[in-house]
Amino acid sequence: MQRYFVNPEQFGADTAVICGEDARHIAKVMRGKAGDKLIVSDGVQREALAEISAIEIGEVTVHILEPLAMSREPRLKITVAQSLPKGDKLETVIQKCTEIGAVAFAPFLSERTIVQYDERKEGKRLERWRKICKEAAEQAHRNIVPEVHAPVSWKQLLAGFGEYDAVYFCYEKEEGLQLRSAVAPWLAGLKSEAPGKVLVVVGPEGGFSEAECAAAEAAGAVSVGLGKRILRCETAGMVAAACILYESGEMGEA
Repeated sequence: MQRYFVNPEQFGADTAVICGEDARHIAKVMRGKAGDKLIVSDGVQREALAEISAIEIGEVTVHILEPLAMSREPRLKITVAQSLPKGDKLETVIQKCTEIGAVAFAPFLSERTIVQYDERKEGKRLERWRKICKEAAEQAHRNIVPEVHAPVSWKQLLAGFGEYDAVYFCYEKEEGLQLRSAVAPWLAGLKSEAPGKVLVVVGPEGGFSEAECAAAEAAGAVSVGLGKRILRCETAGMVAAACILYESGEMGEA
């Protein structure tokens, strides 16, 4: 069943209004009609089964049939910090990590970032990243749309490490501590009622320098490996997020 996110102010007690591209998608692509059922969510605290009551140009009104449980989000809140990669690789990271269960994305610039960052293009790129994230959240039946932050500098990223309960610095030269060995004892000490905020830091195509690794550790990160094989930069975040959620029991029995 199709799922659509709306702003909380568009989600009333008995009706909700779907606007813009989503409304056009319902009318033109899905060829929706009155009586068709769909799921509508405000991405915060309300989600419901609804049926279409009216379709107008750029706007679809739905009648709320019954509330649905907001039960699809993982207990651990994982943010994927990805050094800007070339081409459309970040789009892949955002799409796939949204499906896996990440709650936010923090693009950043590091020493070996190859792409030339242009602030004049930031607005359009950020808009596209957020659109991809929303579509992936709908496809995966997420209860929320993960947040995609504007790119920051390496120093700005380091300064924010203290906001997280655990920071894992994915480093291809780490031959000692592997991700699972770091996550397991941390999870064991995590109180059951605590959600747990985790930051996964992934480098660009050329990886991180030793100086960046030292700086990350000094800021509170744990340097970890992701196995014996070298992963592409767009793969590492997905693997790390999936491993952490698996270790937390997210992919166990319901």
